[in-house]
Amino acid sequence: MDKFLMRSLMFVPAHSDKLLLSASKSIADVLLLDIEDSVQPQSNKQVARDKVLEAMSNGLFKGRHVFTRINDRESGELLRDVTQLTVDGIDGFMYPKAKKGEDIYFFDKLLETVEFEKGFKKGTFKIIPLIETASAVLNVQEICTASDRVIAVAYGSEDFITDLEGIHDKEHLSLFTPRAIIAMGARATGVIPIDTVHVRVKDLEDLEVNLQLSVKLGYEGMLVLNPMEIDLVHQYYSPSEEQVQHAKDILRLDIEAQKNGQGVAIINGKFIGPPFVAKAKKVLEKHNLANTSL
Repeated sequence: MDKFLMRSLMFVPAHSDKLLLSASKSIADVLLLDIEDSVQPQSNKQVARDKVLEAMSNGLFKGRHVFTRINDRESGELLRDVTQLTVDGIDGFMYPKAKKGEDIYFFDKLLETVEFEKGFKKGTFKIIPLIETASAVLNVQEICTASDRVIAVAYGSEDFITDLEGIHDKEHLSLFTPRAIIAMGARATGVIPIDTVHVRVKDLEDLEVNLQLSVKLGYEGMLVLNPMEIDLVHQYYSPSEEQVQHAKDILRLDIEAQKNGQGVAIINGKFIGPPFVAKAKKVLEKHNLANTSL
């Protein structure tokens, strides 16, 4: 499977020509063309689909990773979303309000049928489930493994808090446990964990606090609402020069130790065991992926 760089996934209301054009010039790793929540009233859903198709045919997003956030299976819009938007240039779909693995399995089979009918290779279109209910958090591993198409899983905190009947407090404490569970569930199944949007879009200081915690929890990227957030988001989800050099040193010393029959190397007074070597390889892989996308 192709490696996707997913530090930033920016929502773009797909019924707006102005926002679609602006998104085409952004540096977000993934563009999430939204057909769901941000597209209102309902009559604008078809307008959004038409504008996405026009943008794809005109090459507006050529060379970019593009996903569309479609409507859920109870919306009455899902079939139109899928049959119309399975086109060249679309990498896949963000599936909202997934509650259990069965939802993703259903969507997988729907995509498989449409791919067959349109002559696409099976598995062409990927899936990013959006975890935004209490049941989805508890079923996150089941959701991640319901289809081979699932490449990432994202946390939708505001819908989650509403479903939980909780409170999104200023310190974000109510989001901590689900954030941790989702990241662990994703990593346990080899899926990329994507953190929730930062709702205070103009408060970059608060964004940085959230990013510091997000990285510690194991997230690889974040849902983004405003382009002004992207530079800071990329900074935190990209290895620093110091981290890259440290990773290179670890791998170099490990190779030297193996050649000399030492078994385990030492750097800065610490033994370099297999976990350190594995982490160093991941750091360099992420660094190379980010540089390749420039």
